Amino acid sequence: MNQPHIWLRAETKPYERRTPLTPQGAAELVNAGFKVTVERSDDSIFTEDQYRQADCQIVEQGTWQNADKDAIILGLKELPEATHPLIHHHIYFAHAYKEQQGWQALLGRFKAGHGGLYDLEYLLDENQRRVAAFGYWAGFAGAALGLQAWAHQQQGQQPPLADVSAYDDKRQLFGDIKTALANLDRRPRMLVIGAMGRSGSGAADFADEMGIEVVKWDLAETQKGGPFPEINEMDILVNCVFVQQQLPPFITPELLAQSNRKLSMIVDVSCDPYSSFNPLPIYNRCTTFKAPCLSLIDGENPLDLIAIDHLPSLLPKESSEDYSAQLLKHLKTLNDKNQPVWLNALQIFQQKTALI
Repeated sequence: MNQPHIWLRAETKPYERRTPLTPQGAAELVNAGFKVTVERSDDSIFTEDQYRQADCQIVEQGTWQNADKDAIILGLKELPEATHPLIHHHIYFAHAYKEQQGWQALLGRFKAGHGGLYDLEYLLDENQRRVAAFGYWAGFAGAALGLQAWAHQQQGQQPPLADVSAYDDKRQLFGDIKTALANLDRRPRMLVIGAMGRSGSGAADFADEMGIEVVKWDLAETQKGGPFPEINEMDILVNCVFVQQQLPPFITPELLAQSNRKLSMIVDVSCDPYSSFNPLPIYNRCTTFKAPCLSLIDGENPLDLIAIDHLPSLLPKESSEDYSAQLLKHLKTLNDKNQPVWLNALQIFQQKTALI
């Protein structure tokens, strides 16, 4: 049986250097009989030569639109805005199933072109858990930026962070954070909520790597319901809980206005300010790599918040290697689209498309 043709498209979202398929993963697919085409990209953390050495065909950026109809187009983030019908089957994070802005137009393009979508967010195992996720590196990067911003804040820098760029690897990140902490007379206490999950474990691991005291909360510590006055006793809060039901908030503006507040830096890794379920109802917009910090309270006792919705992009090498390794075993089964992970994802796409 001939194996499928996988076409890795170049990412076009600003600051995005990650990929769902590393050169090592591509080499494994080629060795398994797949044809792998890779688009040139100046932004990818991996080079064109690395993919060429994996026996991939190298083509120009954006030429996936002219690929053979049977090619499966693999990407990570959103497609470039356009109106032409989509004739291929795509694998990527489409962000179109929760009626996000533009969802009808996007799914309409698939419908018009008789294409299909295997949304990475909806590739699920038998326990309805994602087969591949970036969560660990979101928490890891979030804790890193929170710690760096806190250190700058202690030195009177406002905003504490600006124009953040991706790192070539985590060793460079460690070096920058150690430099930021070097001349401070104390170390902060960091609270991680959701510490037993993927994101929370990443945040806690980074704190441990830096020798920072980390307090870990999960279901047992939060089941009584918020708000939690204890949060004000911490220096840094890293929220890694994605809430999908109505719960009392973890913190409120009234709590943060108390004079005994020690808390000065919040990182919302879950980053869902537009949802009524947001457990941190103290802000209403995401932040960016260019402007990472949102000032909630200024003055002598400042409070800043980081809420970047693509934190793993800070470490594109490690996060891509981890994600690609998780996804690869499922990509190898693409010759049988009746495998549950693919069949179920396509059924969700068909259900959502039927709504337009």
